[in-house]
Amino acid sequence: MLSQKNKFKFLEDVAIADIAFEAYGKNYSGLFENAANAIFSLTADLKTLKPEIKKKVKLENSKIDLLLYDFLSEILYIKDADGLIFCRCKVDIKEKNGKYLLDAVFEGDKINPKTQTLENDIKAITMHMFKVEKTKNGVKAVVVVDI
Repeated sequence: MLSQKNKFKFLEDVAIADIAFEAYGKNYSGLFENAANAIFSLTADLKTLKPEIKKKVKLENSKIDLLLYDFLSEILYIKDADGLIFCRCKVDIKEKNGKYLLDAVFEGDKINPKTQTLENDIKAITMHMFKVEKTKNGVKAVVVVDI
């Protein structure tokens, strides 16, 4: 199933208790935004969320795939620790001194089942099949989440 003009798609029959997706971007910033949007789409019906709370995140890593893993894991940590779910984000990734530096701003709201349509409670990002690779059109990631 392709979503949001081919920015990510869910992969069928990859894992039994997990959900897999591919995310795409022209660059790493776009890839991370689209991977985050896939996570957001798995968590709730985005039409039922309001972007009333902003949360800033800064991360760094020397490997881009581990940065993506940390980034997606941070989204789940914020959900579990702060009770926040998001409907959009803006990501900026720069490379400096052999490290990738990420600045992100998430927009969302406190979890409220009375006003939001909640979907999957994602437990973790897994390393199963996890990868980030360059393509002829930009970059692509494969991510499997544990639900």
